[in-house]
Amino acid sequence: MAGRQRQSCGRSAGRVVLLAALLLGLCCRAAPERIRYTIAEELGRGSLVGPLARDLGLSAADLPARKLRLSAEKHYFTVSGESGNLYVSERLDREELCGESASCSVSFEALVQNPLNVFHVEVAIQDVNDNAPRFLQDSFQLDINELTSPGARFPLGVAEDADVGSNSLQGFELEANGYFTVEVKESQDGSKFAELVLRRALDRESEQSLRLVLTALDGGDPPRSGTAQLCINVTDANDNPPVFAQDRYSVSLREDAPPGSGVLNVSASDADAGSNARITYGFGKMPAKVLQKFAVEAESGTITLQEALDFEATRGYTLLVEARDGGGLVAHCEVEVEVVDVNDNAPEITLTSVSSPVPEDAPAGTVVALLKVLDRDSGENGQVSCELSGEAPLSIVALPGGSYKVVTSSALDREQASEHRVTVLARDRGSPSLWSRAALVLEVSDVNDNAPVFEEAAYSAYVAENNAAGAEVVRVRARDADAGANGRVSYWLAGGSAGAASSVSVEARSGAVYAQRSFDYEQCREFAVAVRAQDGGAPARSSTATVRVFVLDRNDNAPRVLWPSAAGAGAGGASAAFEVVPRSAEAGYVVAKVVAVDADAGRNAWLSYELVQAAEPALFRVGQHSGEVRTARAVSERDAAKQRLVAVVKDHGQPALSATATLHVVLAESLQEALPELSERAASGDSAAELQFYLVLALALLSALFLLSVALAVLARVRRAGPPAVLRCLGAQRFSVAGAAFPADFCEGTLPYSYNLCVAPGRAVAEGAWVPPPPLPIVPVEELVVGEPCGKRSPSSSAGAGEPPSDADAPQVCKRARSRCFP
Repeated sequence: MAGRQRQSCGRSAGRVVLLAALLLGLCCRAAPERIRYTIAEELGRGSLVGPLARDLGLSAADLPARKLRLSAEKHYFTVSGESGNLYVSERLDREELCGESASCSVSFEALVQNPLNVFHVEVAIQDVNDNAPRFLQDSFQLDINELTSPGARFPLGVAEDADVGSNSLQGFELEANGYFTVEVKESQDGSKFAELVLRRALDRESEQSLRLVLTALDGGDPPRSGTAQLCINVTDANDNPPVFAQDRYSVSLREDAPPGSGVLNVSASDADAGSNARITYGFGKMPAKVLQKFAVEAESGTITLQEALDFEATRGYTLLVEARDGGGLVAHCEVEVEVVDVNDNAPEITLTSVSSPVPEDAPAGTVVALLKVLDRDSGENGQVSCELSGEAPLSIVALPGGSYKVVTSSALDREQASEHRVTVLARDRGSPSLWSRAALVLEVSDVNDNAPVFEEAAYSAYVAENNAAGAEVVRVRARDADAGANGRVSYWLAGGSAGAASSVSVEARSGAVYAQRSFDYEQCREFAVAVRAQDGGAPARSSTATVRVFVLDRNDNAPRVLWPSAAGAGAGGASAAFEVVPRSAEAGYVVAKVVAVDADAGRNAWLSYELVQAAEPALFRVGQHSGEVRTARAVSERDAAKQRLVAVVKDHGQPALSATATLHVVLAESLQEALPELSERAASGDSAAELQFYLVLALALLSALFLLSVALAVLARVRRAGPPAVLRCLGAQRFSVAGAAFPADFCEGTLPYSYNLCVAPGRAVAEGAWVPPPPLPIVPVEELVVGEPCGKRSPSSSAGAGEPPSDADAPQVCKRARSRCFP
């Protein structure tokens, strides 16, 4: 039967889900319908509940991307990540979940992402007959007077069955006997209890007590039962039982009533007298949890509260009060206690899902969080409203079933706020109102939405010419408000004026612009390049700034004289520039104008003229700024006919550079009169050149004679001092007996000059005056000249060591040799 119920419920749920899918397709993003399944309790773990993914309109291929999952306080169910089917994950006991409620269901939310959405799922739990009826006590003790009339009724208490519906308690059966039967009674709350009915008068003399078995039966298939022993004692006559003033009492009690508070006062009367009329009050057979909550005073019948009440746990109680007289007769009444709710529970906020971080380019209306708010109170005390507290572009939207979603209300900007902190405030409508709050932190992730921005749109750099290649010209800087790679800026050249790209370079990381070569102001005075800054985002963003480089002038060019020509003046001949000035010229007569230019600029090109040499300094003057040569006074007959003027041209640089101009002036009335002077000038020029030649020649001869004298003096000193120390290293005879020879090269000489060596072929040695030194190697002249190393003997030597020369009077042989020195 449970299988058929699940199949029929599954088909019904499938039709509901299909209808919900159609409505979703028509209404776009309307609120989803509640999906319902029905299962029996006590199903094993892993039992199939239903095809949740299919009922949500999801295919198996969509599951990895949509990330179907469940959100619930207790995880009774689980969903398969492969098939999307809903399975039981924990044992479900309907009695534990819902107690005595006629209907029982478990509700939770199914969450899917991309896009984020929530679906409400309800699983109804059907009862199975897994609980047998149970009496509150194993035996019942009744004292019944023998005079009790047939038809009298005696309540036997309540039997409990945790099941509901047809599986709950349905009736009672009493063991067969001749006096009593049992009937089933139902109270106003729907609970059933047994009443013992006397069918025939008792006779204590014939039968003093009865022991019967009372059986409680439920309606399950197969039915379950529970039994209790019924012990009946037949007493003597007390023919008037107590009578309550009301058969049913009703009272309302606030759930915040403190323990010890009075609930109600019941009263009963008895027409008998004596001990049979003394009444005591007590509770009948009731559940233990009810007996813990309430107490009744035996003499007065006052009912008081023993423990605090909780409306959310139990909304009402039914008390069974009995009044017993001294003769044992008992009367019963019911007291209905209604628990009144007070606002004693604050709303509970549960964050079920938070999407953090959120990209800053997320559109308005993006769902960033889902939360559920629950207030266990009822009525207005359980009605909750939610709001967000804090400055953030977020808003909260209510969903069915006490759920809420937090969405973006406007565009996000990470550069203004990298995270948003808001407080979710939930407040109920009770009096006084209770509230709770929960913090929500939303991080904003960066996207590359900002291009680099230069600190200046255009940069100007000033570099003095003749700079060193590789010198830093200027440093540009761009800032990017993004973070990470999106804010990492690199630089490069992006064009510029003609030839500018080869003049400078830019460092990619620092933005430093370096000169690639030395600049020349005279060739290029300024140029511009474009520097581009680009971030590391994808796609990358960039911006461009212009860098204008101004080359500053330095005084690196001396003035250049255009007239009179420096080449003609330097020749010293007839081609030198000359001017004819009449002797009748007055003061201020313009003789000539020195023309000069300077390739520099500014103060470095400002020229001034000055007369530095003149045969008659008082006769001429030069304009300081114009360069005009004028007569300072009138020309007189005493003035020489030929005048040589030297003017210097200086710029105003630091330091100043200058050039000279030479001007020859002839004082004559006409050109014919000046020609002889010019001819003499040419002749005097030739004589001066010839005189200079002879002076140089004489100086050379004197130098040669001086060097020769020094050489002879050194040679004479060497001969007087004996053989030099260097010759001792030869270890041979000083002179050769075979012919003219020279000693080995000098190894300690420092003056490379020429000298003459005169060596005799044989020379007598004074008897007894000189002891011959150790023999020296014989070195021929040719070997000495070519520089043989010291100590080498010549193969041509034929004389023996220490042999005297054959002819002491033979003429000496003089050979010219050059000393050589080896380090």
